[in-house]
Amino acid sequence: MNFIKEIDFTWSLFLDRDGVINRRIPDDYVKSFKEFEFTENTLNAIPIFNKYFSTIVVVTNQQGIGKGLMTANQLNEIHNEMILKVSENKGHIDKVYFCPDLKNSGSFYRKPAVGMGLKAKKDFKKINFKKAVMIGDSVSDMKFGRSLGMKTVFIAETNEKTILHPELIDFVSPSLYHFSQILKSSKTYV
Repeated sequence: MNFIKEIDFTWSLFLDRDGVINRRIPDDYVKSFKEFEFTENTLNAIPIFNKYFSTIVVVTNQQGIGKGLMTANQLNEIHNEMILKVSENKGHIDKVYFCPDLKNSGSFYRKPAVGMGLKAKKDFKKINFKKAVMIGDSVSDMKFGRSLGMKTVFIAETNEKTILHPELIDFVSPSLYHFSQILKSSKTYV
């Protein structure tokens, strides 16, 4: 947890989407914004993160496109609505990166591969992976973050997966909002 005290406005935040920003739909995909449900207090968490991180990006695998269940345009509409709702709640997400490729494609852009992270660094020159945090709810999110040299925060209601991969995880939190409160309480300013 020591890294939390080091976080300042020179750091960047990478967020997974499904299971972190919005509720995951078991065995399905969010195919329209009417199916998109923010996780509890996420809309309150992001404005807190904006006070501590200079750049916030979303990196999300979206193989529903590769399976033909939705189009890239439909996904972009979902993300535009998500960003609008975040903005209406005084938060800001700088950009959303997604990989439409199938799990078995071997894509350089599909997490745990690092392609989306490198794209973000190209777009936002101030990103320094040694001063970045990846928050996700899957082992592939943790591998993605660790491969780039980031600190990792695993979102889990139980410690089940963290026991299997403690070397990949720096901190475990039950929710995005909970982690925002830990971060906020570790700072004396704001």
